[in-house]
Amino acid sequence: MTRPAGTSVRVRLTLSYAAVVVVTGVVLLGVVWVFLLRYVPAEQISMQSGSVPNRTDLVRAFVPRAVAALVVLLVAGLAGGWLLAGRVLAPLTRLRTAARLVGTGSLAHRVHLPGRDDEFRQLADAFDAMLDRLGAHVEAQERFAANASHELRTPLAITRTVLEVARDDPDHDQAALIGRLLSVNTRAVDLTEALLLLSRAGRRPSLREPVDLSLTAEEATEELLPLAEARGIVLEVTGSAASASGVPALLLQLVTNLVHNAIVHNVEPTSGDARLVRVTTATEVLDNGPVATVVVENTGPVLTPELVATLTEPFQRGTARVHQDQAGAGLGLAIVDAVVRAHDGTLRLDPRTSGGLVATVRLPGAADPAGR
Repeated sequence: MTRPAGTSVRVRLTLSYAAVVVVTGVVLLGVVWVFLLRYVPAEQISMQSGSVPNRTDLVRAFVPRAVAALVVLLVAGLAGGWLLAGRVLAPLTRLRTAARLVGTGSLAHRVHLPGRDDEFRQLADAFDAMLDRLGAHVEAQERFAANASHELRTPLAITRTVLEVARDDPDHDQAALIGRLLSVNTRAVDLTEALLLLSRAGRRPSLREPVDLSLTAEEATEELLPLAEARGIVLEVTGSAASASGVPALLLQLVTNLVHNAIVHNVEPTSGDARLVRVTTATEVLDNGPVATVVVENTGPVLTPELVATLTEPFQRGTARVHQDQAGAGLGLAIVDAVVRAHDGTLRLDPRTSGGLVATVRLPGAADPAGR
């Protein structure tokens, strides 16, 4: 929006300083007039030694010098005000320069305002912190966009290859072709839906209600039980009621993704133990109030702490890329992390010594929806 040009803040501050100085001088002169000159007689007083100056004589001698003093005060106020305003507004100049650089796309610039802690220093530190978060967000978005483009390109390339083969081979198996295309299309649709869910999951919900995570865990495991049985995995749900404050649909998606991730990556346990996925819910009472906790633990291959630290990144998986029998788009834990952060909670991933992963989610507690 185009705005008309206005007077700069420095000029306005300078005029304000000068006005304060001049008004102060006028007040002092007024005090002199009220408490001194008015007591001098207005008529001419004659004495043997000569005449005494009356009020008119004093005013005639005093006013020109008072006006000259006011002019000096005005000039000094303007000059001093200009210098002082420049020093006071110097931090804003640095902030303006930084903002313009950021507007051109230079997110690496920082103000780094020196000096003691004051309002300008706090503003500059907040600006730098905002740039840090913005830079991290942009970097994550760029990385996410690159990964998403790569992942979406794969099913499209497979589809094109299958269609070219079908075009060049008139005797192809039509049923096999349709089945292959349906499989590739399903994966592309699942990936797109996961991307949309991930974009929505990071928004902080405005309307929340109490949600019992124990019931949510039972619902999620019941839905995924056929998948676990088909893979020969034992699925256990234990614990007590754990009431969290949030959006039921998102919290159900959170638990479902954790359990699904634990099932599809539960392969080749190195300890020889049975393949197991255990879901535990509980309520912890901390200094800042109750906390609802859900823990999903699964057996599987040994994971390094360095690899575990990257699992919440989009398209990261615990086992080298994707096995052919693994469902999912590589966004499960990324969605979990986004939902947890939107609900002001924490997500912790720890590798099991004998192989597998332990995912612990802590969310702010709420009143028990069942009234227990």
